[in-house]
Amino acid sequence: MTLTLGASALRAGTWIATLEGNGRTDPPRLAAKSAGDALPAPDVTADPGRPGTWEARLAIPAELLSDGVRTIVVRDEETGDMLASFAIVAGAPLDEDLRAEIDLLRAELDMLKRAFRRHCLESTD
Repeated sequence: MTLTLGASALRAGTWIATLEGNGRTDPPRLAAKSAGDALPAPDVTADPGRPGTWEARLAIPAELLSDGVRTIVVRDEETGDMLASFAIVAGAPLDEDLRAEIDLLRAELDMLKRAFRRHCLESTD
């Protein structure tokens, strides 16, 4: 079952988001990457007042905070679906810096490739 990203924010170096399970009862397993490097998995806790809803928290590692733009992508490990992406700009970014946009496009292309392959497998059965 697919997850839906609700509100998200970056506070005090931690990305916080609400996830809705759309009928899913087991907590999602999330993965985060930046520039292809794996980050510690986001913590996921159930919202006791709303079954099928979770709060995800990802502490941004200090080593990512340096001059330039860093893009972080969060995925559902089970489906590979991209749930969120966000960029952190620090220091003196270049006026023509397109790295964040290229990272987002690459992540979306990967998601589309997986969805297309899954569709091809399902339609041949």
